[in-house]
Amino acid sequence: MTVGYICKYTPVKLLESMGVECRRIEPWYIDNEVAEALMHPNMCTYVKGVLSEVVRGGYDGIVLVNCCDSARRLYDVLKSAKEDMMVYMLDLPRKSGDQAVAVYACEIKKLIQAFADFYGKKFNVQDFKEYMWIEQNATQANKPKVRKGVSLAIMGARCSSHLVDLIKDAGADEVLNYTCTGDLLEYTSLFDKSAGEQEMIEWYAGCLMRSIPCMRMADIDRRRDVLEDIMANVDGIVYHTIKFCEFYSYEYSYIKDNWHFPILKIESDFTRDGEGQLMTRVSAFVESLRGKGEFRGSLRKPKPGKRIVAGVDSGSLSTDVVILDEDYNILSYSVVPTGASIVESANKAFSQAIEKAGISRDDVSFVVSTGYGRINIPFADKQVTEITCHGKGAYFLNNSVRTIIDIGGQDSKVIRLDDHGNVVDFVMNDRCSAGTGRFLEVMAKALEIPLEEMGEEAQKATEEINITSICTVFAESEVISLIAQNKKRADIVKGLHNSVASKTIGLLDRVGRKGAYMMTGGVAKNRGVVEAIEQKIGEKVYVPEEPQIVGALGAAILALQE
Repeated sequence: MTVGYICKYTPVKLLESMGVECRRIEPWYIDNEVAEALMHPNMCTYVKGVLSEVVRGGYDGIVLVNCCDSARRLYDVLKSAKEDMMVYMLDLPRKSGDQAVAVYACEIKKLIQAFADFYGKKFNVQDFKEYMWIEQNATQANKPKVRKGVSLAIMGARCSSHLVDLIKDAGADEVLNYTCTGDLLEYTSLFDKSAGEQEMIEWYAGCLMRSIPCMRMADIDRRRDVLEDIMANVDGIVYHTIKFCEFYSYEYSYIKDNWHFPILKIESDFTRDGEGQLMTRVSAFVESLRGKGEFRGSLRKPKPGKRIVAGVDSGSLSTDVVILDEDYNILSYSVVPTGASIVESANKAFSQAIEKAGISRDDVSFVVSTGYGRINIPFADKQVTEITCHGKGAYFLNNSVRTIIDIGGQDSKVIRLDDHGNVVDFVMNDRCSAGTGRFLEVMAKALEIPLEEMGEEAQKATEEINITSICTVFAESEVISLIAQNKKRADIVKGLHNSVASKTIGLLDRVGRKGAYMMTGGVAKNRGVVEAIEQKIGEKVYVPEEPQIVGALGAAILALQE
C-alpha cells in the first residue's frame, strides 16, 4: 500500500509503523492536458505537477496538509477526480506551542481513524515505539561529524531530491536540505518507553511542530534563530523558490539584507527544462566558494618549460577557442557557428585556432571548456562555468572592470567582480530569450535587415518608439504592427535597442551598479545596444576588440593555471 504526501508536517513515521509505504511526491513534469482541464492556468507549477503525478497513478492514497491556498485547491480537485482513493487533508496549526501540539495530536488521531475506516489499518502503539526507537538511533548515528569540501544548505520552498543531486553534480561535496522536503527532523526529546497511545502521539506531534518552522507559520522567529547555526555549518546557501510562488522570496531578501553570507537564489517549476541554466548558476556559485585557492586571487606564475593551453567556449550560437602561451600571450583565436553539433563545431573551431597559431594539437598541453556545451567537449581536460571564465577573461583584459554585462545568443548575465577580479555576485535571465542575441536575430528577420547592420541603422532614427513587450514572441508581433503603421525601420531598431537595454538594466540593478563596466558577447558588437545601455547607466562601457572570445580567454587562463 503506497500513500503519497507533500509536506514535512505529515506524520510519515507513524504511518510507516502501520505498514504503510509513504512516498514523497516529487513531480518532474506537468501533464498540461490534465492540469489545464482541472486547474486554473495561474496555479502553482508544483501543485500542477503533483496533480499530474497522482492522476498518472501509483498511489493508493494521498495525505495533504493545508499549508497554502494551492494545496487546498489541490485537495478539492483530487477529492473530486480520485473518488476511488483516500484523499485526506490535515489541518495544521499555525503556531508551535503546547496548545498547537495538542491540536495537531488530535488531527493525527483523526488521520489514524480515517486509515482504519478506509483501509482497515489499525494503529498499534507498541509497533510505533519500536519503530521510533530504531529511527532515533539511526538519526543520531547518521549526523555528519566533520564538514568536508564545499558544504551547502538548500533553503526556501520545497525541492525535489533531483535538485539536491543536481547541486551535488555541480560540485558541492555536501548538501543539507532545510526546505519543506528536508529530512532533518530533530527529535527534541526521547520518548517514555512506558508512554501510552495518547502520550506517544503527542510526543510525535511535538517533534513535528517544533522542527524548523515553515515560512507560513505565524511565528518564524525560531526559523531566523537557526540561521546562525546553519551558516556556521555550511559554506553557502542555495535559496530555492517555485515559479509563481514568491512567498519564500521574503526570507531570501531578509538573509541578503541582514547577513554577509554567500547565497544564491534559484527558481524552478518542477520540470527539467531549465537544468542547463540551473547547473551553470550553481556550478559558478560552488566555484566561487571553492576558489579560495583554486579559482580566486591573482594569476599564478607559470612553471618553467614551454607550455601552450586552450580555452573552448561552447555557446548556443557560436563556439570560440583561444590559444594561450605560458606568458599569457594570445597566439590565436577562432569563432565559428555552433550549429547542430556541439562536438563538430568545437573540433572545427579548435582546428582553425591551432592552424592560425602554427602549431599542432599535440602542442596543446591542457584544455578547459566552458559554456552550455562544456561537458560535451571530448578533448577538454576540465570544465568551468562561463561565469567564472568571463570574470577571469574580463579582468585580464581590463583590471579596472567591476561589472561585466554579457549578452549572448541564448541568455544574458551580469557579473560583479571584486578588486582582485573574483566573482562576488551574478544574475542571469530566466530561460527567456528577451534581451538576448536571439531576440535581436528574430527582430532583424522581421525587419529584413542583416543583424550586423542594426547598430548602424539605429543611428538614422528620428523618432522615439517604445517596444513595450519584453517577450520575444509578443515583441515580434508589436514590430509587425509598427511596420503596418509605416514607422521607419531605423526608429523601430532604436526602440528594440532600448528594449534590450531596459532588460539589461533590470539584471544590473539586481546586483547593484558599480563601474567600470565591460560588455562581452556577440551583442557587444552592436553599437546601438551599447550606446543605449551607456545612456541608461550614465557611464561608458568598455567593449573589447573581440567581445565574443572573453569566455574562451578566461578558460584558457584557467587552463594555464592548471
